Amino acid sequence: MVKAIVRAPDPLTYTAVSNHLNSTATVEVAARPYQGPVDVAVFVAERLTVEVMSALRRLKEALGVPVVLIPSEIDRADLFTAVECNVVAVLPRAAATHARIEEAVLTAAAGGGVLPSRLLGELLRQIERMQREILSPSGLHASGLTPREIGVLRLMSEGLDTAEIAEQMCLSERAVKRVVFGVTRRLNLRNRPHAVAYALRSGVI
Repeated sequence: MVKAIVRAPDPLTYTAVSNHLNSTATVEVAARPYQGPVDVAVFVAERLTVEVMSALRRLKEALGVPVVLIPSEIDRADLFTAVECNVVAVLPRAAATHARIEEAVLTAAAGGGVLPSRLLGELLRQIERMQREILSPSGLHASGLTPREIGVLRLMSEGLDTAEIAEQMCLSERAVKRVVFGVTRRLNLRNRPHAVAYALRSGVI
């Protein structure tokens, strides 16, 4: 059973969404005031105003759960900010049938995401622009790794030891060790295998 909280701009909408989710066999809406952990937040809004964005940020800080956003309208320019606020599913209000709301909640709780195709395309374009205009000029990748770090981790994943990596990359062994230490410390990784696993999950090696 997925436990959810609902935020809505008016009591009528709150009651309608809450009653529907409570009527399913898969979702339970947490009673207010909220007590105990929840899995998902359902946030209904007319549009992504400054006040709504602030509320989403507070929700992220307080609970840190994935958010299903049901807006009447959404500006593409606000999409990236919404994603930064833990929004993993966007369901336009005009398309928010009972079945789709339940599906979005379950998908979010399972670690997935739901975006209309036009918004998904816009999000991918924004990520590409961020990589091209912000990260790449600074020598960074979207994973938070530099090209040198990616190179070291790729060779580590192939089973090379420090001396072999240093030879392949024309670095000193000390420089290789500094790279590995810098990655593990900056990204809070436990050890070399954890660093390699991080790079694999990020799709950079």
